[in-house]
Amino acid sequence: MFPAPIKTVEAGSAAERAGVRPGDVLLRVNGQAVTDVLAYRHLLSQGKATLEIARPQEAPRVMTGVPGTAQDHHRLFLPTAPSLDDTFTFSVEWEDPGLEFEEVLFDGIKKCANKCDFCYVHQMPRGFRKSLYIMDDDYRLSFLYGSFVTLTNLSENDIQRIEDENLSPLYVSVHTANQDLRQDMMKWWRLKVKDPQAVQIRSMIERLEQIDLYTQIVLVPERNDRENLDETVEYLSSRPNVISAAVVPIGLTSHRTNLPDVRVFSREEAQDTLRRLNVWRKQFLAERGTRFVFPSDELYLLAGEPLPSEEEYEGFPMLENGVGMIRDFLTEGVPELPAALPEPRRVILGTGTLFAESLDRAVEPLRAIRNLSIEVRAVENKTFGKVTTVAGLLTGRCFRHAVKPGEADLLIVPPTTLRYGTELMLDDVSLDELRAELRMDIRSGGSTLGELARVILQGAQSSGPQFGMSAHAVKDTAEPISVQVAEQNMRGQA
Repeated sequence: MFPAPIKTVEAGSAAERAGVRPGDVLLRVNGQAVTDVLAYRHLLSQGKATLEIARPQEAPRVMTGVPGTAQDHHRLFLPTAPSLDDTFTFSVEWEDPGLEFEEVLFDGIKKCANKCDFCYVHQMPRGFRKSLYIMDDDYRLSFLYGSFVTLTNLSENDIQRIEDENLSPLYVSVHTANQDLRQDMMKWWRLKVKDPQAVQIRSMIERLEQIDLYTQIVLVPERNDRENLDETVEYLSSRPNVISAAVVPIGLTSHRTNLPDVRVFSREEAQDTLRRLNVWRKQFLAERGTRFVFPSDELYLLAGEPLPSEEEYEGFPMLENGVGMIRDFLTEGVPELPAALPEPRRVILGTGTLFAESLDRAVEPLRAIRNLSIEVRAVENKTFGKVTTVAGLLTGRCFRHAVKPGEADLLIVPPTTLRYGTELMLDDVSLDELRAELRMDIRSGGSTLGELARVILQGAQSSGPQFGMSAHAVKDTAEPISVQVAEQNMRGQA
């Protein structure tokens, strides 16, 4: 049994009529334990459903330790788990009960079975909140929110469920179609692999032939690039259920103690990768009407190559994986600009070193406004190291080092540096703390150039999710799963 705390009860719903209240707990549906919201919806879809609800009752506290011992004075009264004995049921027939749960996974998140050479969790410095060190690899979150999974931790029951419930599409980290190379790069733990067939990537793609798959390849120099990349693209394009493939260069930090020796791409290597992929893209477009394989923005920036046009992204299907974010950001141009501001304003746009040059060109029209001084500042990552160049992994510490107190009126930070729904950065430094320390207004930018311009000119808060987004943004599992996966599944490092 996996008790599922209820967050809200819809007004006028069957659940409200039955007396269900927020804080109550769902125990079973039709006598069956329910592991997640997908299983819950699946049972409801069968027509008639009887829901068993518990109202948690506070349990008495218990004393720790053994009385009469030398440590007797250290004994504590600690709370025990609430009692779920107070239960009742209600039934619905072809009707939504009207329940929203605290989490979408009732049995906890499924953990990764791999020890990838390029895993970002293994490169995390110490001292962050514990949730950032969770290695998730859950096919249910892939279906619900588009997070990438490797499939290596699936059991036969998981595979059967994906097929039976048609959990399509899924987002799969392939990396390479060469099985020996994939094992060498990912190094799955045999004791964590439930089904030996699950680690066979070609077999899994073919087994899931009824499930649409969006795939990704995280490229490591001299490992799965060049001819190996060609082999992988050729195989993936041969499978009817593979919709597209994103190609993302490896992202590193300076915290790689006791990890394999890997490096980032040189400009020449990035250029070679793009040349290879462009050959495939032209061929696929001519033969299939789609380019199929999509390099990430980072590859273009590393190569010093211009970004593709908006049309070439074919609707931005892999946007959250860092494919087309800059082009999408640039699509909405600047709004009508005033000739001058009523008072002088100094603005610093802080971003990662990788995106700084592109952003500097994009905001050039705003420099024509009198009384407005704009500087795009490439912020060195003091937390993860110089090798980490993307904007989404900048922290409060980074901005403290990069910006002097009082040197601007407004500092704009990328929204990807903030925890979803808050003004907290990865290192739990809040914008309010930075405002006080740096003695200036600090706001987050917008998801488009137009939004960013409005923040600069009007000081309006932006609700947009990103600018200068990191394809390697670290997933924060401290928030409810339904929120934090949508926020941070862009890391491209499953």
